[in-house]
Amino acid sequence: MGLLGKFLRFLLELGDCCKPTGGNSESLGPHGVSAATVGVSGLAHDLFNFETTSQVPEGLSQHVVSSKKAQANWYRKLVETWREAKPPPRTDEEAATLVIQTLKGHKKADVQGLLAFYGLPHPNTLVQVSAGVPTSLPQGVKFEFQTLPVDVKAIPDGDTVTVYVSTEDPRESSCVPSDVKTAAIQRSKARAKKNYTKADELHKKIIDAGYRVLNVQNQEILARKYRIRLRGIDSPESSMPYGKEAKQELVKLIEGKSLRVLVYGEDRYGRCVGDIYSNGIFAQEVMLKKGCAWHYTAYDQRSELARWEEEARLKRVGLWASSNPEKPWEWRKHRREAR
Repeated sequence: MGLLGKFLRFLLELGDCCKPTGGNSESLGPHGVSAATVGVSGLAHDLFNFETTSQVPEGLSQHVVSSKKAQANWYRKLVETWREAKPPPRTDEEAATLVIQTLKGHKKADVQGLLAFYGLPHPNTLVQVSAGVPTSLPQGVKFEFQTLPVDVKAIPDGDTVTVYVSTEDPRESSCVPSDVKTAAIQRSKARAKKNYTKADELHKKIIDAGYRVLNVQNQEILARKYRIRLRGIDSPESSMPYGKEAKQELVKLIEGKSLRVLVYGEDRYGRCVGDIYSNGIFAQEVMLKKGCAWHYTAYDQRSELARWEEEARLKRVGLWASSNPEKPWEWRKHRREAR
């Protein structure tokens, strides 16, 4: 099995993880009806098919201006580039970058049409992010922690997330309340005896104390709850224009990931104000560069955040596609005054 075949198999084994969120799976994608025809998995599928049949996908001609012969030439180039990529693309952004770089010099309408065919990001929305995380803690950081994988339901909007930290973490282990420890032990015993009513009562006591027992890879872990407010940015509220898109961008970035969080302090709502890194990617940088947030200058003066917002403004991406987007802090103020 070639590299493309192996990667296609890898994508199919991911199952639900490859399916776009929302919508009817029977109508996904411009040229098919399943998750295998959308985004990076769709492109991998069609490149694998081209490698074995020399046929370009049906329906592509409706999205591009060049002939079938030219399309076949693109796919030959893409197959070669994909083979040489180490590692191969695993996200829609990586796949879009590969297409753009491989077909550099081809007609703009063809490149954009090919991206649209697979639902891949438009060139203007792709961003280059800084590599790595700080090697030393930035000034003002009070503490840091590593989270357990983030649940999608814990992401209400584009600048807030609820996370959990294992109590086996050295910083946490010394401060777990004794009644929480006792309740966790008693809950485990109740479940072993299949007394689920008692176990649920004990878990409610644990939750009320700010903890939760999570099942991670078939292992039960007692974890502490933290609500995080991303420092230095303000995304549209969920009911504002572009609010849903901002939330979805943060979901794409952190869902299922174990995050590194640098905490600077606490806001008036009891949330930790911090910087979030997901697989080494600085979340606030992505949100600003993709036009999913404002730089929240009232609470953060970092020049790089101002620069990233300006980059998105100039490209008119995300919320900046609107000529005069309403600022979320002003929107909240108007809502308070209207009560």
